Amino acid sequence: MNPQLSVMASIRGGVFTRADARACGYPDPYIDSLLDTGGWRRIRPGTYAERRSLILITDEVLHLRKVTRVLRSGGSNVYASHQSAAALHALPLWGLDLSRVHVTAPTGRPGCVGGVHRHIRDPVGPGIQLWNKLRMVSPARAVAEVAATAPTTPAVVLADAALYAGLVTRRSLKRAAHDHGNERAVEVVAQACTDSGSVAESRLRYILAEAGFPPPSPAPVPDLNAPAHDQPDTTSLWFPEERTVVEFEPRFPFWCDEFEPDEDEPPAPVPLPDPAAPLPVEHCWIPWADLNDPPAVIDRVRTTFTRASRRTGVRQFDLARARI
Repeated sequence: MNPQLSVMASIRGGVFTRADARACGYPDPYIDSLLDTGGWRRIRPGTYAERRSLILITDEVLHLRKVTRVLRSGGSNVYASHQSAAALHALPLWGLDLSRVHVTAPTGRPGCVGGVHRHIRDPVGPGIQLWNKLRMVSPARAVAEVAATAPTTPAVVLADAALYAGLVTRRSLKRAAHDHGNERAVEVVAQACTDSGSVAESRLRYILAEAGFPPPSPAPVPDLNAPAHDQPDTTSLWFPEERTVVEFEPRFPFWCDEFEPDEDEPPAPVPLPDPAAPLPVEHCWIPWADLNDPPAVIDRVRTTFTRASRRTGVRQFDLARARI
């Protein structure tokens, strides 16, 4: 499958139409050949999916397929919104309710019928986009709508992911939250972080920030004497005043565009570590499963700070200190 058709299919939950394939350069005989040999499978008349995409069907994929069907049959004034629009923008849907498709329209009866939650807003409002004949609200507006209606932690994760992917800016998020007129949306946008690179990191940063911990700094100089975890892929947050590294498993990394470097442009020099910078003396490991228990995470990090303070004499951060 060529990249253009692959992107089109992924945004629609793995399915595409014969017209989509033709638009991406597939002639009818080639389409029929792929169907006859089993490379593509017929989902329903005129709608297909690549065979390997049918091996694993997730809730996210099913939701995308429902969104596409609703938009194609709902008329020209129906727009995907909330988490349904976030799905079309390829944002992570961790922790969000995907049992309903969310759309916004200027007319009709509000509420949920047949698994479709219809939001009425006349006029539909700002932040409307059209992509490949699919009508949806903008990424910033989708984040604001989710922030106003969903639990706080998944909403913060969604805002972090949108910032990381470059789909929104802090300014566009703030404008969308204020346009929505919801205090919860404004609070979520204020808590969004541009540094998180995964769902796990976003959750951990939010837990620590809510507990009053100071913002972590860039990664310290690697400590060759630090204990190695069994997990091969870990990421860390560095708290220099406490001389502590908080490590975690970067589950569900965020998506972003990767640009190939210009061959004519020399690579940026790698900064040398500051020999005067403090080295970590304690490491704290936070497994993915433990993020479901924020009090335990806070207690573990606080205990690690205490051990570091005893070993070095460095003062421990006062969690009771008023946040600025």
